[in-house]
Amino acid sequence: MVTEKDVEHIAELADIGINTGELDTFTHQFNAILDYFDVLDLVKGNSTVTRDLTNIMREDVVEPSLPREEVLKNAAAQEDGFIKAPRVM
Repeated sequence: MVTEKDVEHIAELADIGINTGELDTFTHQFNAILDYFDVLDLVKGNSTVTRDLTNIMREDVVEPSLPREEVLKNAAAQEDGFIKAPRVM
């Protein structure tokens, strides 16, 4: 059984802000999801699915790329001949 403390911990790990008014709702929803898994555990499977393995991947085809100057014209910012992206962290 998931407790409100568990939900707070999961929210912190996922970096999701949950206020105290939502804790009861989320706790109930987590427990309902886990109850569904209990139901799935009761399903007896007696047949195995057999399929022939098929490669659905296409062969790589080498094609010329755009010239660097043309690509850099579309970049919002560039540095040393590369596209400069904003810092993530």
